[in-house]
Amino acid sequence: MNQRSDEMKKTLASMALAISIALSTTTATAGEKVNIGLPSWTGAQAIAHLLQAVVVERIGGEAELVPGNNATIFQGMDQGKGDIDVHPDVWLPNQESFTKKYVDGAGTVALSNNPYEGNQGFCVPKNFGEANNITDIADLGRPDVAAKMDSDSNGKGEMWIGAPGWASANVNEVKVRDYGLLPFIEPIRAEEAVKTARVKDAIAKNEGYAFYCYKPHAIWYMFDVYMLSEPKFDPANYNMVQPSDSPDWYKKSKVATKDALKNVQIAWSKSLKKRSPAITEFFERFSLNADDVSNFAYEISGKGRDAGKVAREWIAQNPGRVDAWLGL
Repeated sequence: MNQRSDEMKKTLASMALAISIALSTTTATAGEKVNIGLPSWTGAQAIAHLLQAVVVERIGGEAELVPGNNATIFQGMDQGKGDIDVHPDVWLPNQESFTKKYVDGAGTVALSNNPYEGNQGFCVPKNFGEANNITDIADLGRPDVAAKMDSDSNGKGEMWIGAPGWASANVNEVKVRDYGLLPFIEPIRAEEAVKTARVKDAIAKNEGYAFYCYKPHAIWYMFDVYMLSEPKFDPANYNMVQPSDSPDWYKKSKVATKDALKNVQIAWSKSLKKRSPAITEFFERFSLNADDVSNFAYEISGKGRDAGKVAREWIAQNPGRVDAWLGL
């Protein structure tokens, strides 16, 4: 009887300890909270929703999405107050002015060591390009091609160069000038949804159109388009000064070659480590590839599906990869 009583006491003590550990773990996890920056381009939005879903579904924390441009998100991470903790899609060297200031300089922002590769350039719909023998960026400066891209009859063909606030749009504005296209091409800045609608409309109506494009992106699954060739990347002819570096950025810049291939990764406020250590450890292990991001973007912008649902489905279908991010 005494032996059984002792065993029962040990069992109850073990159960109490297990419950105590579980409760303390739940309490610690429940305190994990993060605000994720939400830029306007589709790939960044897809990654932001994936980060949010992992934090909520697997870590058991709280995660909110906060819309903002690059400058706003980096400033939020720098301040370290939790208003914005994460940038989900930092393109380098495009956003190098921000990383130099906050990662290298102030030391308030951490950058992932697990980038995926990005490629950017200019595209045309395949039917328009093949019909007019357009293969290189210089072909957009041919008067006959520019005339077919002139939808508002102002004498210049329109080309979308990116959304307001994008560092790449600034690069592309300089490129239009330094490639000698300004007499023929009008660089247009607008939200990406405007570009996507215009590509769809141009293909349907067999009209001329050219636009800034990049990989990964949903566009490669949505429409039949291709990227034009540009002069090979040459550092001697690539000196981009961003507006955050100088008010005379446009005059001081010279970009007459293709961009180098990009490293794309997430960044987060170093202050997050004290506030939410489990989330920070997840960010340190997080990694995707270009195909992952293109597929996410296609499901969201191409098929019009809810980004959160797509993210949760992916998590359910890829438990091994998510476990690795969480150190399990």
